[in-house]
Amino acid sequence: MLLCIDCGNTNTVFSIWDGKTFLATWRTSTEHQRTADQYYVWLSTLMNFQKIDVEITEVIISSTVPRVVFNLRVFADRYYNCRPVVVGKQGCALPVDVRVDEGTQVGPDRLVNTVAGFDKYGGDLIVVDFGTATTFDVVDTDGAYIGGVISPGVNLSLQALHEAAAALPNVDVTKPERVIGTNTVACMQSGVFWGYVGLVNGVCDRIKAERGRPMKVVSTGGLAPLFQQGHALFDHFEDDLTMHGLTVIHKYNKGLGNI
Repeated sequence: MLLCIDCGNTNTVFSIWDGKTFLATWRTSTEHQRTADQYYVWLSTLMNFQKIDVEITEVIISSTVPRVVFNLRVFADRYYNCRPVVVGKQGCALPVDVRVDEGTQVGPDRLVNTVAGFDKYGGDLIVVDFGTATTFDVVDTDGAYIGGVISPGVNLSLQALHEAAAALPNVDVTKPERVIGTNTVACMQSGVFWGYVGLVNGVCDRIKAERGRPMKVVSTGGLAPLFQQGHALFDHFEDDLTMHGLTVIHKYNKGLGNI
């Protein structure tokens, strides 16, 4: 049984893959102080609660937070007696090329999303991920990662607005009923929602124009469904795109004999 771990700047997601489907998925806050033992207690408690009695024999990790990788490695070795595959590290091959400027390090989450998007929908793809940052990843015809765009995340923008302007409150992200707000909260919600709708439309249109060909747009991340409401921003939405990519990369490396 394969345990997929996606560690982002804000949350870390654990999913158990049985070769055909994900049996369960759990999310916790990302904390670099968390030890291997704490990971195991947390995960085993949730597995027992949901009555998931399986033997985990393999682990694959994607992490944008380097400081947590060591404890996740120890966690896999100590409790599942396996050496985890870590995306972006030596010993983990990718089934697609990475064509960026020499010396550039691409976030592992972006590479995993590229692999997943290409596996599901083929090439000429834009993957929009609503995470701590809002990223746009461009997938070439043959599946290669060829670059993208990084913008501030939705919640990060709201937090910065609140912290920089003393009179502006913290607000939740939601689709406003009208564009023109008649109170402070409504004005902020409209600015964030319609501002990001414009951002996504504008960036995707410019990428398509620069590439000079039709491209499919796939969204993922926690806030993607919100921005899909009533607007044809995306051709597809994938809630577990990153996790799917991890299973593809794991299978690829197993075929190469790296595992």
